[in-house]
Amino acid sequence: MENGFIARAAKGAAGGVPATLVLSALRGSLSSMGIVHKTAPMQVVESFTESGFASEWPPTAKRLLTLGAHFGYGAGAGTAFGALRSEKEDYATEAAVGASLGVLIWGLGWAGWLPLLGVHQAPWSQNTSKVLLPILDHAVFGAVWGVSNKAFSRRKD
Repeated sequence: MENGFIARAAKGAAGGVPATLVLSALRGSLSSMGIVHKTAPMQVVESFTESGFASEWPPTAKRLLTLGAHFGYGAGAGTAFGALRSEKEDYATEAAVGASLGVLIWGLGWAGWLPLLGVHQAPWSQNTSKVLLPILDHAVFGAVWGVSNKAFSRRKD
């Protein structure tokens, strides 16, 4: 593969970290207000625990697994986004493109692989507010990713 592709993917992964931090802070705020109770990473780890994986692990280890899954997914999404974005525009455009990609990754997860694994119901069978909040916070994730990716891309290799 072309070196530029690998560099874009690596910068995209790096952009996924601050985007995941912002998403986590947003989810923490929503949780403290009683709006969000379980995040998708919590649901995935809970599903694994119910199936026997990590069922004997202490709560601290399960929280670390949840955190690792969340940041791994965020960095993985950032890697894919970075590989897709060969040309960078201004920060506002990159935030808009990132927000769109964030909604795309929500759709792949929430309407795709999470219901298939039985982690939760498909969005069209859920309460509207339970669906809208994750769409919005994934748009925020993507916008932060777009700005971060633009910033990382300005640096010389």
